Amino acid sequence: MNSDVIANNKAELAGTVIRPFTISHELYGEKFYTTEVKAKRLSDSEDIIPVIVSERLIDVEYDYTGSYVHIEGQFRSYNEKHGVRTKLVLMLMAKKIEMVEGEEMVNTIFLDGFVCKKPVYRVTPLGKEISDVLLAVNRTHGKSDYIPCVCWGSNAKMAGDFEVGDRIAINGRMQSRVYEKKIEDGTVENHVAYEVSVGKLKKVEQD
Repeated sequence: MNSDVIANNKAELAGTVIRPFTISHELYGEKFYTTEVKAKRLSDSEDIIPVIVSERLIDVEYDYTGSYVHIEGQFRSYNEKHGVRTKLVLMLMAKKIEMVEGEEMVNTIFLDGFVCKKPVYRVTPLGKEISDVLLAVNRTHGKSDYIPCVCWGSNAKMAGDFEVGDRIAINGRMQSRVYEKKIEDGTVENHVAYEVSVGKLKKVEQD
């Protein structure tokens, strides 16, 4: 893979495997499998991050549930069809995965991409400033990953001024967030969103 493409989407995660590998898809004779990894936050809460891995990187037939793993890779997105609707699905694509001893707390991501939707700046009833940024991160063969990013405080103010097409560099962490969604019959379902919680960001000047 082109090293320039790897450099604009770098993620690292350490955590506990919480389910066995299951088949996802096959591409050019190579099978890919998914699992989920539970990573602790400093606040003692947890993020559960979906992970996809090639059969060439690890013994996917073995049940690693409860094992502690360290993963390096990229945060990827793809559209999943649900009837006439599509859903943006995010997963950590493992480029390297290994079993480790202990429980190191690692969850970092660096993204360098382009704003593809005007950021939404808002202030919550409790006075918290938030901006949502959808970042398009280029990869090989003319494809892009679309990564939702959440900014807070002064970062939120800065992001609120970004325009579509601006190039942005972000450091943060991958996170999962449970939210409630009301469906047509009036009942409420719990859903999980995956996004990047932004720690640092800056606008990159383009040539």
